[in-house]
Amino acid sequence: MQVSNVNDVKIYNLSCGKSLPEWLSDRKKRALQKKDVDIRRRIELIQDFEMPTVSTNIKVSRDGQYIMATGTYKPRIRCYDTYQLSLKFERCLDSDVVKFDILSEDYSKVIFLQCDRYVELHSQHGRYYRLRIPKFGRDFSYHYPSCDLYFVGASSEVYRLNLEQGRYLNSLQTEASQNNVCDINSTHHLFATGTAEGKVECWDPRTRNRVGILDCALSSVTADTEIDSIPSISALKFNGPLHMAVGTSTGQVLVYDLRSSSPLIIKDHQYGLPIKSIQFHNPLELILSADSRIIKMWNKDTGKVFTSIEPETDINDVCLYPNSGMLFTANEAPKMNAYYIPALGPAPKWCSFLDNLTEELEENPESTVYDDYKFVTRKDLEDLGLSHLVGSPLLRAYMHGFFIDIRLYHKVKAMVNPFAYEEYKKEKIRQKIEETRAQRVQIKKLPKVNKELALKLHEEDDEQQPMRKKKQKKMPSILSDDRFKVMFENPDFQVDAQSEEFRLLNPLVSKISEKRKKKLKSLEELHAKDQGEEEEPEGKPSDAESSESSDDEKGWVEEVRKQRKLLRQEERARRQERVKEDQQTTLKPQFYEIKAGEEFRSFQDAAKKQKLMRKTLEDRLKVEEKLGTLEVSDTAVGSKQLTFTLKKSEQQKKRQEAEKQHQEERKKLRRSAGHLRSKPAKGRPFY
Repeated sequence: MQVSNVNDVKIYNLSCGKSLPEWLSDRKKRALQKKDVDIRRRIELIQDFEMPTVSTNIKVSRDGQYIMATGTYKPRIRCYDTYQLSLKFERCLDSDVVKFDILSEDYSKVIFLQCDRYVELHSQHGRYYRLRIPKFGRDFSYHYPSCDLYFVGASSEVYRLNLEQGRYLNSLQTEASQNNVCDINSTHHLFATGTAEGKVECWDPRTRNRVGILDCALSSVTADTEIDSIPSISALKFNGPLHMAVGTSTGQVLVYDLRSSSPLIIKDHQYGLPIKSIQFHNPLELILSADSRIIKMWNKDTGKVFTSIEPETDINDVCLYPNSGMLFTANEAPKMNAYYIPALGPAPKWCSFLDNLTEELEENPESTVYDDYKFVTRKDLEDLGLSHLVGSPLLRAYMHGFFIDIRLYHKVKAMVNPFAYEEYKKEKIRQKIEETRAQRVQIKKLPKVNKELALKLHEEDDEQQPMRKKKQKKMPSILSDDRFKVMFENPDFQVDAQSEEFRLLNPLVSKISEKRKKKLKSLEELHAKDQGEEEEPEGKPSDAESSESSDDEKGWVEEVRKQRKLLRQEERARRQERVKEDQQTTLKPQFYEIKAGEEFRSFQDAAKKQKLMRKTLEDRLKVEEKLGTLEVSDTAVGSKQLTFTLKKSEQQKKRQEAEKQHQEERKKLRRSAGHLRSKPAKGRPFY
């Protein structure tokens, strides 16, 4: 079973899944079901619901118990009993069936119109009678009050066959060269035929006279329609006493009120294929129109699409099970599809278990994975420069990110970093070479990444090795552990010794390593002493150890303060150098300069520039005012950059002059404090 969600309407394809060959034994079928998960999960609603090659027509009897379908090859008719969920009987025919109809409540009376001009009447036991019509037939309708069969085909005449008398009656002469389809209204028994010229002719069976002609070709002609090709009528269906739907060969469906010659609504399938079937769903006021590619369900008043079904193979016929959400299709494939749409109605009583099954599936939805789409987060969009696409149809929101078309993703990623594939290729080659080197005779040497850390770990292992007991299990080191292998191979994990975090953390790490060394030395001394010497009680450190720990803490704090001072000094020096460079650049004329590789380097800091561009103009000016310059760059071009010097206003100049005068006055009034004593004299209290 396959579940699809089109326009927030769940559609369950009950025929989707693998089928087992008929010639296999039951034992082999059970073995295949155990091995293959797809076969085990399939739902076989009706047993052998298929044809050898192609199915052409499908209908349901009026009592709803039997489903009859025709197909080829060889031409045949199959009848399925829904109460038994299996095939009831199968009959082979002499030629292909163009159309058939069930005249009785069950399967006992069936009429077949065949492609070789023959008409066969079948009863419960088999073929009852066979006759021939003058021209090739395309469609027929049965008039219940008079027991007349109306045949239309490759002729201007409509042939009438009376089943009660068993003979032909006078034909109806139409103005058309050929008639494609026909239908009889079940309320007032008006007979309508659709012609090849795009007209619908209506006849009254009581008087056998034409009561009206409706020109549908003019209403269905569009701007793309060629002058020579006139749309013909390919489908016709009545609904109630006043409404009629007409399908054309160009893919339009026109809904008419019999009291008006203009259509109420025109629905275009946009495929340009002839409409093959039209069904009405009165509870929801929907129309089901189908061409060879798609089944569309839409509102008959507004034309708004309810949902659609697009099978993998071409459609030949559509049958809607009455008063339910079950839909059958005959297609250009051996399997006849069965769809269940809970939004249209409940499941038929012979397969009521489908309601419980679909409810369980909706309670436990499975997460879907799309092969043609890539999942990205907001950070990924910012790195790629695609934040402006949020809210557009190119991105579909899903959980904490978005789905983007995989082709668009690869295209943008190639533009942002055009040499990513080359770098990836070089990295893979390097990894392969390293793997082959590992098979050679290995010599102990330091890795290329984080050499200092590896050397430190080697030294610690060498120091701790003599202290380990023989019975004690050897603990794995970080160097030999596969979990930390990438830390010494990937350059991205290189420790930056000049970073602010490392310099502030390094005093603590170094003190911890010194403590570890001291502890190792003390343990060695304790093992060297005799066992008879007294030891201090565990958990109570001596005064010497406490004093040493306090001294270590003081030294660590002083080292951290020293590093902070150095960082501040370096930051001040950098600012002064930046200000000097800005002053020098303002004196020199600025020209655009194109450098090799500049446009690709600009993509690397695209995220920072985009974050800055997201801020308001006031915030950007404040940020750039601190540096004394305002930089405007064009990330689309990549290498163009403009630098402007911000002119100081008169108020700022006056404020700076006033501050300078105030500082000079303070310097003049400043007095030295050398005569003051830092400590009180002996014998005197200090107040």
